[in-house]
Amino acid sequence: MDKPITIPETVTRNWQGIVDILAEIVGIPAALIMRVDDPAIEVFLASDSPANPYHPGDSEHLWGSGLYCETVIKAQNKLIVPNALEDPDWEDNPDTKLNMIAYLGYPVLYPDRRPFGTLCVLDKKTNPFSKTTEQLMLRFKELLESHIALLHWNQALGDENKNLNDYAREIQALRGIVPICASCKKIRDRDNCWHHVESYIEKGYPEAALSHTCCPECARKLYPEFNYQG
Repeated sequence: MDKPITIPETVTRNWQGIVDILAEIVGIPAALIMRVDDPAIEVFLASDSPANPYHPGDSEHLWGSGLYCETVIKAQNKLIVPNALEDPDWEDNPDTKLNMIAYLGYPVLYPDRRPFGTLCVLDKKTNPFSKTTEQLMLRFKELLESHIALLHWNQALGDENKNLNDYAREIQALRGIVPICASCKKIRDRDNCWHHVESYIEKGYPEAALSHTCCPECARKLYPEFNYQG
């Protein structure tokens, strides 16, 4: 399933708590949940910390941008950059313009391994990030992915239920086959009473398929040799 999932407000509030906790515990100015909106990537949620320069809705072109998150998404692996200004591979990346020189990020994936985005923390000073921070980030990443998986499959099931409902209506219509007189076109109901087609359909059977038979009156007219008495 390729269409993006909708994140309910209750989940959004939960995720906001995650980035706020990360920023406070790790002691950094920015904790973010980024979301891919191909070909861009946007800040989905940002920690409510005083020195955070990122805001929900901020968006950048992703592919070929040189962003930390681009590497995380492409590699589908953790990325740690203690100080971009001391690393030739990172000294010119766009986040350094915001003085965000230290980065730790993890990919956040759909169940089919497509990228949802990243969970990341950034710092304005050199930060090698502790193993405890890495473990905390990993646990939060797994929590995000569990939420995404649940939402993903709920959405998939919702779409499937729509299809199943269509099938159910078709089956209901097939089961609703009713006997109709081949001559006068009257329809026999479950009480063995015969009705004109128009009145029968108006009673709420627009999906019913029609078969053909004869009502007693027409049978006597059409086949008098059988002396039909039904």
